[in-house]
Amino acid sequence: MLMRTDPFRELDRLTQQVFGTMGTATRSSAMPMDAWREQDEFVVEFDLPGIDPETIDVGVESNVLTVRAERPSMGDVTELIAAERPRGTFTRQLFLGDNLDTENVSANYHAGVLGLRIPIAEQAKPRKVSISTEERRAINA
Repeated sequence: MLMRTDPFRELDRLTQQVFGTMGTATRSSAMPMDAWREQDEFVVEFDLPGIDPETIDVGVESNVLTVRAERPSMGDVTELIAAERPRGTFTRQLFLGDNLDTENVSANYHAGVLGLRIPIAEQAKPRKVSISTEERRAINA
């Protein structure tokens, strides 16, 4: 099915607590997401508020789905009052199982949410197996 992995997420969280850092251009930040199954497809939604859709890149290679997005730095601001929103490049990878059709992933960005729909592969869908009703032949010895 869908496997979520981000081995460095806990390390990033601890680093943020210790050093008080937020996303920068040199360090990827996490993208909050929800994932669920709707009938014959998986749906994944990533929160990316304020991201220019032109900076979003979605790709699949060897059953690994990668989402990248960028919120540019504010540049030279005369007097910065607060900077709490992470900036820089955001990257998230999901490992997709073999039972998903990675050739037909669709993506939509609306109201700060990137939505992905990943169909379940035909060979992974439940199906009926027909049973023949031929009578057994008697074997004469």
